[in-house]
Amino acid sequence: MATGGLEARAIPIMIANACSGCHTIPGVPGAQGQVGPRLDSSLADRVFIAGVLNNPENLIRWIRAAREINPHTAMPSTGITEQQARDIAAYLYALK
Repeated sequence: MATGGLEARAIPIMIANACSGCHTIPGVPGAQGQVGPRLDSSLADRVFIAGVLNNPENLIRWIRAAREINPHTAMPSTGITEQQARDIAAYLYALK
């Protein structure tokens, strides 16, 4: 899937933004969180992400501003840049 991101830049972004505190993410050091869903190879096959259709633009929007989509979610609005969210989305969609 085309996200406009580079997966190689994603791990430092996820570490810096404490994604590992809530999620288990393969390949990300220390990412053994149990609060949020496991972010693994099944992500690309999911029909919905956070109640919206699973496509790159929705995932990028969710990563950046989850509480704008669902004010009651436990997922914080990260405030990262769109490019950073695109890089994370590229990484997550590439997981095998």
